[in-house]
Amino acid sequence: MNGAAGDRLFLWTMISLISEITDSNGRRASRGWICFDRDCNFCTSLARRFRRTLEKRGFGLAALQDSRVAALLALPPNRLFLEMHVATTEGLIFGGSDAIVYLAGKIWWAYPLFVAAKVPGFSRILRTGYRWVAGHRQCVSGNSSILDRNRVKGSLDHAKGDSK
Repeated sequence: MNGAAGDRLFLWTMISLISEITDSNGRRASRGWICFDRDCNFCTSLARRFRRTLEKRGFGLAALQDSRVAALLALPPNRLFLEMHVATTEGLIFGGSDAIVYLAGKIWWAYPLFVAAKVPGFSRILRTGYRWVAGHRQCVSGNSSILDRNRVKGSLDHAKGDSK
C-alpha cells in the first residue's frame, strides 16, 4: 500500500497505539505521551519534577523501555534512547529539543521558550544544547544507561551530520 491510503493506515495505527498506552496506574493521556529513559536518573528526576504540570495539560509519562512505546516511535534500538519524545493524540511525534519546544507551547510559564524558538537561529542553539545535555546525561545521573557513553556520543555526532 502506498500514497494517501498508506499514510492514513500508518496514522490510524499510530493513533491506535497512542490510545492503547496506559501508565502504571492504567491511566490514558488525553493529549499524548512524553517518552523518557526510565533507566536514566537525570531523565527520571525531570519526569518526576514536571509530572503534575504535564498531567494537568493532558500528557502522560511513558518509559522508552515499554515495548508499546518502541513500536509507536518505530526507531531502531540504537536511536530510541538518544532523546525524549512526545507522541500526541493527533499522531505527531516530536523528539529532543523539538519536543521541549512543543511542550513549552502548552505551558503558560514556558511559553516564552516556545516563542523564542521561532526566532531564526534559536532552534539550532536549542538543538545543540539538547544534544550536549543528552550526550552527557550519564555523567549527571551517575549510572550507565542502556547505551554506553561512547555509542551515544557517536550516534549524536552522526545525527548532526559529522563524519568520523
